[in-house]
Amino acid sequence: MIRFFLSLLGALFSFATLGVAAAVLMIGAVFWMYARDLPDHEDLASYQPKTISRIYSGEGRLIDEFAEERRLFVPAAEIPDLVKQAFISAEDKNFYTHHGFDARGMAAALFDAVKSRGRNLRGASTITQQVMKNFLLGGERTGERKIKELILATRIEETLSKDQILELYLNEIFLGQNSYGVAAAAQTYFDKTLSELAPEEAAYLAALPKAPSNYHPVRNHDAAVGRRNYVLHEMHDNGYLDDAVYQAALAAPLRTVQNGDYPPFSASLPPRDYFTDEIRRQLSLNFGQEEFFGGGLTIRATLDPELQEEAAEALRRGLEKYDRSRGVWRGTGKEIDPAELDTEEHWRAALAASDVPRDIRLDGQWLPAVVLTVEDQQMRLGIEGVEDGPALVPRKDIDWLRGDFHDNFKVGDVVLVRRVTGEDGGFIRWSLRQVPEIQGGFVAMDVNTGRVLAMQGGFSYQASVFNRATQATRQPGSSFKPFVYAAALDSGFTPATIVIDAPIEVDTGGGAIWRPKNSSNRYYGPTPLRTGIERSRNLMTVRLAREVGMDIVARYAEKFGVYDRLEPYLANSLGSQETTLYRMVAAYAMFANGGERVEPTLVDRVQDRQGRTIYRHDSRICTDCGAVSIPEGQGPTIVSDRERVMNAITAYQLTSMMRGVVERGTAAGRVNLGVPTAGKTGTTNDSRDVWFVGFTSNIVAGCYMGFDRPRGLGRGGYGGTMCAPVFNEFMKVATAKYGGGPFKVPPGGRFIKIDRYTGERLADDASGENVVAEYFRAGEEPVFGIGAMIDGGFAMGSNLPLFGRGEEESYEDAPSEEVTTSTGRKAVVGPKANFGTLSSGGLY
Repeated sequence: MIRFFLSLLGALFSFATLGVAAAVLMIGAVFWMYARDLPDHEDLASYQPKTISRIYSGEGRLIDEFAEERRLFVPAAEIPDLVKQAFISAEDKNFYTHHGFDARGMAAALFDAVKSRGRNLRGASTITQQVMKNFLLGGERTGERKIKELILATRIEETLSKDQILELYLNEIFLGQNSYGVAAAAQTYFDKTLSELAPEEAAYLAALPKAPSNYHPVRNHDAAVGRRNYVLHEMHDNGYLDDAVYQAALAAPLRTVQNGDYPPFSASLPPRDYFTDEIRRQLSLNFGQEEFFGGGLTIRATLDPELQEEAAEALRRGLEKYDRSRGVWRGTGKEIDPAELDTEEHWRAALAASDVPRDIRLDGQWLPAVVLTVEDQQMRLGIEGVEDGPALVPRKDIDWLRGDFHDNFKVGDVVLVRRVTGEDGGFIRWSLRQVPEIQGGFVAMDVNTGRVLAMQGGFSYQASVFNRATQATRQPGSSFKPFVYAAALDSGFTPATIVIDAPIEVDTGGGAIWRPKNSSNRYYGPTPLRTGIERSRNLMTVRLAREVGMDIVARYAEKFGVYDRLEPYLANSLGSQETTLYRMVAAYAMFANGGERVEPTLVDRVQDRQGRTIYRHDSRICTDCGAVSIPEGQGPTIVSDRERVMNAITAYQLTSMMRGVVERGTAAGRVNLGVPTAGKTGTTNDSRDVWFVGFTSNIVAGCYMGFDRPRGLGRGGYGGTMCAPVFNEFMKVATAKYGGGPFKVPPGGRFIKIDRYTGERLADDASGENVVAEYFRAGEEPVFGIGAMIDGGFAMGSNLPLFGRGEEESYEDAPSEEVTTSTGRKAVVGPKANFGTLSSGGLY
């Protein structure tokens, strides 16, 4: 019997041994099978998570940031122990003792699940396992993933240290509100750095990995506090918090940005604007969107914040001035249901949700408001952020509008308002404002480096993100004429060359005749080149372009970067082919710096996440910047290898002629900076586009205005009256900050005085309003007076009613009249010139 019993035990033991062996083999086979196709865990050693790309101003101030996943990478050594302890207590208290997985924790989780019959399910994944899941495997909940997770966890423990694994985890984990990693989350929820977190705040962050959406500090306040307190309890049990700190943390309220207890980090940044968005657009093309939004780039912009603010205000003032002169109220187009105006709490909530721009500063901040009552002599408003009760707008505030309050407003309308203050800054009343329908752009840059100091692409970025400085292609009109004159001066003409100002006719084919006109509809006969550009004479420009050759003019325009390709039609000499303000300003910079190529840029330098410079704009060499000292009064020596796009003497001659535009030509009286200034106005047919581009010795700036869907601006819509004042307002601030001096006279020439009306040479001691000193190339024997006359191949009638010397003419930028073709048909200028629509060349 005993023998039988022993045999039975032996058999059972053998079966058990074989079963265990089979189970081990089977488990080994499963692990072997799943281990074959696992990702390479060693890649984690060089893993680079997506991090925020940040843009800094030229002064080093953070002005914007872009991210697909909002993450700030922090090395393990810089993460405070308090934060590490909070997450270890919440997620994996045996982190520093296990080898990738916690068998005891897994057994405890299984026991709880069985004991509760599946009602109490809790995870047993270690931090190491979560790293494997987040980085290499994905989040599907399957047995296969769990097995792979265990295999990789044990492998990574052999490859990386515990601190390296914790670093990966604390920088990768999603913690809600588009915040990835503990540093970004600390900023998002508390507007603090990691070192500034209190124990209860660190515990709240550690509560989030389980389910961020379930522990929102406002929507799920009680659950959030409960989970936070659980983490604090674990930290206390693990010996990380003493009794006093633990009790104080438990009693602390949950104070967060979302509750309104702290200002959001975004409040420390200026509102996103056209400048930083254009950087996003350009760098996304250069580096790729993935690298820009996730590469952790550090971008040093060329932006001057003071000048950017001034550019925005100056452009807005010009646009608003035109808009208010029209006398039409359009408002915001937004309304609030009158039923929501029954209580202050309701209308404030509805107003806060209204999609209206909040980034407008013009003589003070513009604020959203809602119309509460409309009366004959006043209107009562509720204003966002103003707690002094309803505000009143008096009848006199809308004197500029057609109609009265009842004609233009109704209860529930969402409007914009600003404070009107006295000279002492004291509040007077509230004033209604609206975003103009007319739009525009403004760009300012350094003439020597191409660094864009300011750029405004419209009235309000929040109202319209379309950047009219870089994306809107419009007809430059007469602001293009300097390129025609540059081509002429480089082709042997001089400032004293006489060009006939008389009617011309161009057969464009198909029986159509193009008859360009001067804006005054008068003719001035033989006139020197200088006067032609000062007074923006269309007929002279067309004759000059015909004489030089439109193919030459086109080559110049393309060389300066105004166009990629300029169609060689005579109408394009008057600026009928479209381009952008950004290109025009960059091209004018080359006039100002003596003819050297300038590549415009919004960015000085780009560094990758390791701090390596991967892009630098200025490639010039400073030969003595490394010297211990430089002699007093002497600046560092900068060696430039930039391409020369035009002769330096030509550049100076043209600059001198464009100074005449400002001093006595089409911008006279509207630009007065106290330093030498040159520029050119431009207005297209029917005043659809108005321009002014000008420069001092160191800064070039340009303004454009027009409707997004081109139509005439009406009476008074000229480049000199609308854009030149914007330029003047901005440049007063710019020259006060950066100065300005005389334009550099290049060697190789001499000054000769001539009569600016006739082109005749005058004595060296001549003076008077008709006298101008022109710069001629050394060794050149210029021909003066009628002997230097050209007609461009067009005849001049003998009985023309020509203006006499000193007669005043009407403003150059007045819109043209309809042209009559040889068939008697009235032709309206088209938006872009080609051989079928060359009548559009009548641009002023």
